[in-house]
Amino acid sequence: MNDTLDKLVIFLAKRDGIDKLVKTFQYVSKLVHWHVESTHPDFADRAKKWEVASGHSRKAFRSGRFLTGFNALRRNPGSSPTFQLLAVLANAGEMVYFFFDHFLWLSRIGVIDARLAKRMSYTSAFGEAFGYVFFIITDFILINEGLKMQTKLLLQSEVSKDSNSTEEVETKEKSLKKIKEDRVMRLMGMSANLADLIIALAEIEPNPFCNHAVTLGISGLVSAWAGWYRNWPS
Repeated sequence: MNDTLDKLVIFLAKRDGIDKLVKTFQYVSKLVHWHVESTHPDFADRAKKWEVASGHSRKAFRSGRFLTGFNALRRNPGSSPTFQLLAVLANAGEMVYFFFDHFLWLSRIGVIDARLAKRMSYTSAFGEAFGYVFFIITDFILINEGLKMQTKLLLQSEVSKDSNSTEEVETKEKSLKKIKEDRVMRLMGMSANLADLIIALAEIEPNPFCNHAVTLGISGLVSAWAGWYRNWPS
């Protein structure tokens, strides 16, 4: 119990941890509003206000977040020209998303012209969708490479299982464990990015599927909980 509480404190001390918690509030309240809109209008109105307040607070809390893209490129430029290009495209899209999200927030709370909200929302969503496409491609390539490396290690272990020393066996087991852990984290990342891509498409090209409250609600929760898993202290 104490260990879980300690991890929760560490999780909520992170900016991303708070964001995932509030994102959960935002999309749970969206689903609640949709579910009770016709039967309990008063309760639905409260849920809608909670959703809007959560959305606005998330935008305020993400102030300056676009700068993390520069830091990501500086700290992890990529191991090959292909990954360097993918990293630049992915982080550039995300930086556009977070940068224009500032103006969307300011327009929606009345600090700047409210008529700018639609334009800022479209630009922000377009950058978000653009970046997530390349994040997904990167994760897909790395998962595929990890599977190939895992197969190679397993074959090596099978061929030389009688001649391997205890140290060699332990090294291979650690490598396999690391590959599997990395794959799980990347799958969580792909799930979150796909879910957020659907939310972005709902703004870029409105359609009955992406813009349905259930689609948006489930997508938001998938993104929040995948992010929760990735940021939870090990």
